[in-house]
Amino acid sequence: MSSLFIFFGESNLITVITLCWLSLYCFITLWIFLYKYFSITRMSIDEKKSLEAIIQGDQKLPRDAIFFSADYGVSDGIFSIWKNKIIRQATIGLSFLSIIASTSPFIGLFGTVVEILDAFGRLGQSGQVSFDVIAPIISKALIATAAGILTAIPAYTFFLILKRKVYDLGIYIQMQIDYLSSAK
Repeated sequence: MSSLFIFFGESNLITVITLCWLSLYCFITLWIFLYKYFSITRMSIDEKKSLEAIIQGDQKLPRDAIFFSADYGVSDGIFSIWKNKIIRQATIGLSFLSIIASTSPFIGLFGTVVEILDAFGRLGQSGQVSFDVIAPIISKALIATAAGILTAIPAYTFFLILKRKVYDLGIYIQMQIDYLSSAK
């Protein structure tokens, strides 16, 4: 733990801000993933049950507020609006995961470049340049790049997992639409 304090004490302010920014990205990534994973899973289960109830004849329309006031004759436009409403609701927040996945490596790289520039500036003033002096400085500076990559990997993975879950949700919705359209 003390080495962490030493690292932050010796680092450039930009590097510290960069690492804090990436830490915030990690927190947001985890929060979005957990929230959306469980909400999309719940939505998929509900739509699967609705599909099964429609096929078994237990209900005439999907279980959504848009159909509560509708008669049994619903137009294709209403089905399209319903599908778009559900898919939009399921995909809110996924763009943030994509943004985090694509920008984190650049943020980390920015922190690394600023730290290296600062280190070379200090080395140039001291006049002492050898591999033994440069290697630890560059090693410390590369932590920001590693943090950026480490933030991007789960964000992109979670984005793809959630994107697949939304696709599955869309399949259940489309199956209901197709079944009800063919039953007309």
